[in-house]
Amino acid sequence: MIIKNAKVYSDGCRFVEKDLIIRNGRIVFGAAAQEGEEIIDAGGAYALPGLVDIHFHGAVGHDFCDADEAGLQAIADFEASKGVLAICPATMTFSEEILSGIMDVAAAHKNDHGADLVGINMEGPYISPKKVGAQNPKYVMGADAAMFRRLQARSGGLIKLVDVAPEEPGNLDFIKECRDEVRISIAHTCTSYDTAKAAFAAGATHMTHLYNAMPGITHREPGPIIAALEEGAEVELITDNVHIHPAMVRFTFNTFGDDHVILIADSMMACGLPDGQYSLGGQAVTVRGPRATLTEQPGTIAGSATCLFDCMKRAVLEMGVPLESAVRAATLNPARSIGIDADYGSLDAGRIGNVVLVDDKLDILKVIRHGEVLC
Repeated sequence: MIIKNAKVYSDGCRFVEKDLIIRNGRIVFGAAAQEGEEIIDAGGAYALPGLVDIHFHGAVGHDFCDADEAGLQAIADFEASKGVLAICPATMTFSEEILSGIMDVAAAHKNDHGADLVGINMEGPYISPKKVGAQNPKYVMGADAAMFRRLQARSGGLIKLVDVAPEEPGNLDFIKECRDEVRISIAHTCTSYDTAKAAFAAGATHMTHLYNAMPGITHREPGPIIAALEEGAEVELITDNVHIHPAMVRFTFNTFGDDHVILIADSMMACGLPDGQYSLGGQAVTVRGPRATLTEQPGTIAGSATCLFDCMKRAVLEMGVPLESAVRAATLNPARSIGIDADYGSLDAGRIGNVVLVDDKLDILKVIRHGEVLC
């Protein structure tokens, strides 16, 4: 396949007009055209890498934690249709028994037409009981290295991120012990600045949905956000225009830099469906427009109802984030954060031929998966 007349996102995270060639499912450059190759005239459209979502829970009526192959495939198909071609869905706070079943289904998943399952984000249960958010407090527990390793074995090595509240007893020891086995993210936490600094020194490198379910910034208690900034951590942002004010989104890109920001959807099963009653982690959720809240606690946000592509689009069109920065935060940065950037997250030579063609309004024109037109 040759994609001609496109503004290709490459060469230092900027758009360059050039031909994009995909052969045997991989991107190549500098090759001569071959007889019979499919030619797509992009007509000046932007060519983006397939998006990479490393933190979301579900879509179209299905949740990753349902541990159901048909549901997982439905999620993968929906995400791919929205230009999200690599997925690392998140678990919720559950018992080891329940989590084991989720890992088994993920390990057995054989996708051949939707978004590629490239990892698992283990969001619970090693979190603070005081910052559970929409997680189920019944299953919150201290971080357990032996348990993690059992789950990792069940998943076939798919767990790429483990979320930890570092102030809880024993959790810093877990970070030190497991730092070379999995990436550690600070999440759902009451941690102070000093304890957060200790967590980064111990091996944490990541912050889960920055600003949400953690202390804020004050002049005498700078908290974990300033610690993350000082330590050069990667930070996730939910840009659904519900979780974070646009001014804070711009602030984060300007302070952390667009090479450290990762856009995530944190979407739950209502994504792609109308308003109504749904569930997340076994708890009832009410969805009205882009806002999802616990039905019994309307003041608690329960994930989002927006896919990653639309989060990226809103960051640009509604929040003033430069297009190049938003694309980087939805493609290259998340791929690097979980160690899959040799295959995903960019349109450099050798990467898998996942391409999303969009117009000037960031509406999707065409999705190309592994070098074949998907939609």
